[in-house]
Amino acid sequence: MKQWRLHLILIFICFFAAIIIGRLFQLQVVRYDYYDAMAKGQQNFFVNIAGNRGAIFFNGSDSPVVINKDFFLAFAVSKEIKDKKNVAKKIASLLNLDETTLFEKINKNSSYIILKKKLDETEVAELRKMDISGVYLEKEKHRKYVKQTMASSLLGFTSEDGIGQYGVEGYWDDTLKGKDVSIKRENGARRYLSLLDKNGDEYGADLFLSIDYNIQYQAEKLLKEASSSLSIEGGQIIVMEPSSGRILAMADFPNFDPNQYEKYADKNNLKIFRNEAIQEIFEPGSIFKPLTLAVAINENKITPETVYIDKGYINIGEKTVYNYNKKSYGKKTMTEVLEKSINTGAVWAESQIGHKVFMDYIQRFGFLEQTGIDLQGEEFSSNKELKKGREIGFVTASFGQGIGATPIQMVQAFSAIANNGKMVKPYVVEKIRKNGKITKVEQEISLPVISQRTSSDLTTMLISVVDNGIGNESKIPGYYIAGKTGTAQVPWISLGKNKKGYSDKTWQSFIGYAPAFEPKFLILVKLDNPQTKTAGYSAAPIFKKLAKYIINYYQIPPDYKPIF
Repeated sequence: MKQWRLHLILIFICFFAAIIIGRLFQLQVVRYDYYDAMAKGQQNFFVNIAGNRGAIFFNGSDSPVVINKDFFLAFAVSKEIKDKKNVAKKIASLLNLDETTLFEKINKNSSYIILKKKLDETEVAELRKMDISGVYLEKEKHRKYVKQTMASSLLGFTSEDGIGQYGVEGYWDDTLKGKDVSIKRENGARRYLSLLDKNGDEYGADLFLSIDYNIQYQAEKLLKEASSSLSIEGGQIIVMEPSSGRILAMADFPNFDPNQYEKYADKNNLKIFRNEAIQEIFEPGSIFKPLTLAVAINENKITPETVYIDKGYINIGEKTVYNYNKKSYGKKTMTEVLEKSINTGAVWAESQIGHKVFMDYIQRFGFLEQTGIDLQGEEFSSNKELKKGREIGFVTASFGQGIGATPIQMVQAFSAIANNGKMVKPYVVEKIRKNGKITKVEQEISLPVISQRTSSDLTTMLISVVDNGIGNESKIPGYYIAGKTGTAQVPWISLGKNKKGYSDKTWQSFIGYAPAFEPKFLILVKLDNPQTKTAGYSAAPIFKKLAKYIINYYQIPPDYKPIF
């Protein structure tokens, strides 16, 4: 009887063992792939991260001014956090976050909740001390702008999503960014989400700019000084090599720190991110007069010695155009018209050309289109009012009022005078390095706008402006400097006022190049409402300081021995 019972129990044990073994066989062998995938689906997930973005270098420097740097971010796994309210309170206080918003985040059932990016060293250290279950630290790459505010509006920045915004970062975004990285993550030791593998990792290209660090530094320094000494509301300085279009410096005031761009956005409504050198449309004033006279000379309507009798005003229908301070100069040559910056002389020269021809040259000088510079967001004026063909429009445009241009357009147009009549296209990026291979960026061939003879005549006239005229504050002993001042009233519409006419504010500028007969650099200084009457006392001295620095920096030999 006992043997029968033992056999029965043994049969039951074997039967159930067979069922269990069969079930295990089915789970581990027959349906292994299914349950393996299910397990991995619970433990693993994939995250796409932007690839490594290329670095940016200034000209001649081995050290990049823009790099990628490792920062820590804090993230949470909601199901691992027990007391969510208490954790939200602690983390919010430490990371300076809104407690209610943070609680709503971690209260959701998610395996990867980003709490805050780009933590500072103190925040990282404190989080590690707290050792909160379900809250982790992880490294990620962000852009680091090594020189902080330097060339900020030219360089731009990247958004939280790693997309280039403004300037070089925006225009060259596709070149700079690497291929997205697909990252598989798995719950590892101590429930920490660890990197297992990544596919398609690819570095973006490095960019080498034409910007010279030393010249850029000096230009920004001079604008900062002008903010104190002249109380300027803003300003730009552009330095270009007129024979090639290479931008050596592009300074904008005020500037910002792209490492902390988010701190500026709310306060300044994004305006501070604009590069006004390529985005602000202003009326150039008298720095436009050399272009008007260049057209008249190129069309054989005048010469530098052509005489004009100035009465101090010109009547245009019911309107009257005056010289600055309503001064009358009498008998003057065209060279003296530039020296004294006589408005009516420029009006007379334009009348000798004819409006149709004048408008044609305005287009040839590039004032009706973008320059095409390789920076994001370039703007231009279509000059609709001028296109209407009204007499008064051409009259005021001849001396630089009523015609809109950006600072970079003025620099490009002036390159035709400095470069034997050929106008160049400005550019910033010279070389691209991808996977160790360096490629030079091809630049467009210079375009002829005026003849070489006209260029030579204008250069001589502009030298006389500096030596004998209102540009005297820009004179550098031993060197022939060609340049012109400009002071223009700011229209109400440029100040955001829906109002016709002009305000009491001014744009004051100086544009010039040196050495005049073989230019190595061309500089535009533009100041927004400096507390001086004319550019001769504001922009011209700044030009002189920067030109003198570049001459010494380049070790340019003097044109003549100065007599003291």
